[in-house]
Parts: sequence; C-alpha cells; structure tokens
Amino acid sequence: MTFVVLLMVVNWVLESFKWQYLARTLVNVSIWEAIEAVFCGLTWAIFTPNRIGEYGGRVMFLPNRKRIHGVFAMAVGSFGQNVITNITGLLASLWFIYHFLNINTWLYLGMAVLTVAFLVLLNIFYFNIRWIVHFLDRVRFLQKYRRFFDIMGRYSHRELLTVIGYSLARFFVFSFQYYLVIHLLLPELPFFQMMMTVVVFIFIQSAMPSLDLLDIGVRSFTAAHLFSYITNQQLAIIAAVSSIWLVNLIIPAALGSVFVLKLRFFDRTA
Repeated sequence: MTFVVLLMVVNWVLESFKWQYLARTLVNVSIWEAIEAVFCGLTWAIFTPNRIGEYGGRVMFLPNRKRIHGVFAMAVGSFGQNVITNITGLLASLWFIYHFLNINTWLYLGMAVLTVAFLVLLNIFYFNIRWIVHFLDRVRFLQKYRRFFDIMGRYSHRELLTVIGYSLARFFVFSFQYYLVIHLLLPELPFFQMMMTVVVFIFIQSAMPSLDLLDIGVRSFTAAHLFSYITNQQLAIIAAVSSIWLVNLIIPAALGSVFVLKLRFFDRTA
C-alpha cells in the first residue's frame, strides 16, 4: 500500500510534466508550478461534475491573458489521455465480451469492425487536431474567439506523440496500482484476466458522468459487477476500488487545497 501511494505521486507528477509540456506554447512553467497547478485542479475537480473544475483550477496558475488559451491546451492533453483510454478499453472490452458474454458471432465481428474503425478515426483526428480548429473557425459566431482555440492547432505531430507518451505512462501507473491492491486482497486471481477486467473498468468509469467526491458507490457497483465474471469476492473488489479512489483522488485533492489557498486570481502578470 505504501508503494501504491508512491505511485499516486508518480502518476500526478507525470501529469504535471505533461501539463508543463503543453503550457510551454503559452508561457514557461517550472515543474513545481505545474505540480501546484495539477494538484489545485484536482481539488476543484472533485466538487464539479465530470471534473470540469480541474480546468479552472489548473489555468489559474497561468497569467490572466493566457488562462482561456490554457483551457484549450489542457483539452489537448485530455484528448491524448482519452485516446489511450479508448484504445486499451475498447480492445479489452472486445476480449471481455468474447470470453464472458454469449453473443452472436456475426454481431461480435460487427462490433469488432466498428471498434477498429472508431479507433482509427480517433487517432486520425487526434494527430490532425488542427482540423478541429478549422471546423470551429468556420462557425461564424466562434471566429472572433479563434485566438483562444487556435492554440490546439499549434502542436506538431511530434509534440502530440509526446503527449501520448505521457498519457500512456500514466495509464500504466494507475493500472499497476489496481493490480497491486487487488493482488494484495485476492492473490489467486489470474494476472491476465484481472488486468483486462481492470482496463475495462477504467474505460467504463471514464465514460460515465460522475462527481469524484460522491461517485464511490457507482465505482464500487461497476467494479463488483465486472469482476463477478472472474471472482465471487465482491467485497474485496469494492475495498480495492475504494482504496484507489481514496489514494488517487481524495488524498491529492486534500493536498491540492494547500495550493488553492495561495491562488491569486487577478494579479498575475500577462
């Protein structure tokens, strides 16, 4: 469990490096400032639906004139993380459906084809994110805001690939946290089945509307239902999921409250 807590730090430090990398297009941010911004964003996130407050909390550490730009820079990072979550989650879901759900073969093949097509399109749009900028620029009432969302089109393919690298590293870290806790409680579970189910759970959880402060019940129900296909120890699974929720979200949010107190809303230089 000590290692799980240490991995929480690694997880959010990786996110801080990713934020520093994304924000450098706007302003030079030190790694400590990036860490402050990320943890402050976590504090705001747990009180807002779908963690929308994370955007506001994080960009408050940018100069006044760069804060709206920062929202779109952060959106690129979120897009990259979603690409990783969708690739791993959908592929793991195909495995899960094949092994545990009795569905028609042709229906399964159709789902597999649609999944692959969706993932290909998702990657195409991510690595050509400037297409989104061009689309927004064609909407007449949005054209006057182009200076804000234009930042999304400034990232090169190499930079977007670096963001994917940070996102993939984070995914491995918090997946390994789940493995450690579940293995601690249920050491008899086969590694591969456990990890594939964990990936499906992460994918489903990321797609569901939530409020971090209160969604432990939804997380527990989802995890207990998924893991019922490989174990009947639902209480252990609920304990494992609750532990990760506490370590990865609640503790960092509590730490971030320290940085919220030092925020200066209006007097940062441009």
